[in-house]
Amino acid sequence: MISLADLQRRIDAGDLTADAAIAQSRAAIAAHEKSIGAFVCHDPNVRAQSTGPLRGIAVGIKDIMDTQDFPTEMGSPIYRGFRSRGDAAVVMLLKQAGASVIGKTTTTAFASLDPTPTLNPRNHGHTPGGSSSGSAAAVAAGMIPLALGTQTGGSVIRPASFCGVAAIKPSYRLLPTVGVKCYSWTLDTVGLFAVGVDDVARGLSAMTGRPELLLPPSISTPRIGVVTQDFAGAPDASGAEAVRIAIAAAERAGASARALTLPEIVAEAWRAHPVVQEFEAHQALAWEYRENYDAMAPLLRERLDESKGTTPAAYDAAMGIATRAQHALAKLFDEVDVLLTLSAPGAAPRGLGSTGDARYNRLWTLMGVPCVNVPALIADGGLPVGVQVIARYGDDAGALNAARFVEDALARL
Repeated sequence: MISLADLQRRIDAGDLTADAAIAQSRAAIAAHEKSIGAFVCHDPNVRAQSTGPLRGIAVGIKDIMDTQDFPTEMGSPIYRGFRSRGDAAVVMLLKQAGASVIGKTTTTAFASLDPTPTLNPRNHGHTPGGSSSGSAAAVAAGMIPLALGTQTGGSVIRPASFCGVAAIKPSYRLLPTVGVKCYSWTLDTVGLFAVGVDDVARGLSAMTGRPELLLPPSISTPRIGVVTQDFAGAPDASGAEAVRIAIAAAERAGASARALTLPEIVAEAWRAHPVVQEFEAHQALAWEYRENYDAMAPLLRERLDESKGTTPAAYDAAMGIATRAQHALAKLFDEVDVLLTLSAPGAAPRGLGSTGDARYNRLWTLMGVPCVNVPALIADGGLPVGVQVIARYGDDAGALNAARFVEDALARL
């Protein structure tokens, strides 16, 4: 894989030119794309920008984000060949930081359920996850050092876990969603994929202009609360083992870790998430659903069919539960610095018929809190399994710091 942090250090030291760094990604795409299928389209002639902290960094953009230089097809024939006149806000943030947009990565239709043809680089017989399938796979396959995805349920953290890369779903609205195809305006969150936690932190810091997101030379020892989300059902053996290993590594490195029980209102919020998501999806995708019904991807169309009777009263009640749960969750962080929990039920499922289960992700998306995936285990078949580190709303720096602590602790096992 290509480390963003390593490229930056070599470019800053004069050991590597920005153009040579971009050439590495072009060559890697030429070597691996045919076997992985992570890109919808890419530019084999893209060049480096001359200035900015991300000069020499080739970035893949999930294909639900507007790009002036490439079509934005959203994984759907409804938008085949569609080109926007400008870039999404997050794409411009990357360009302003000096990054080179090398192409559009695959997405499930409108970032929902229907799988893409993208293969998992770790084991081609298994899903890379979704909906940010191409972004996770492109980083894991060593084609690019940074990619953007989105999460409405679990579409950043879960594919990162399945593909064995770091990722962050930042605090709600830390990154703007202007120019990103909406599924649920309460939930949609732009996230980043990279090789490791330092790489993710550097990318997010450069995009936002927030130096406090960069990792400090010395990482403080966190107080960790372990939550199993029993209301979401039992994990697979590999998921449970990933959490066990991560806790053991963190404790051996000096962290305190203790089990926490989430308040009942938080469990209610987990059950409320689909109500919020689908009620808003019916409005965000109203034109596509009503005017292009037959062209809608079948799993997404079925989900919308099943949820079209959701009433405004049910939505308002779900939003009320979410607000109360956010207040209750905030109080837990008076006791601990971060939470540690499952990134996915386990390793990536076999086959490409499903992108996996988001049941361990959707609560945190509704809560709006920052989540970082840290690879923790290699299961049977060479399949990675991650854990997610979660901080209070707005404490993205704290989430990244604690995730780096866990990452370093795991590396010492």
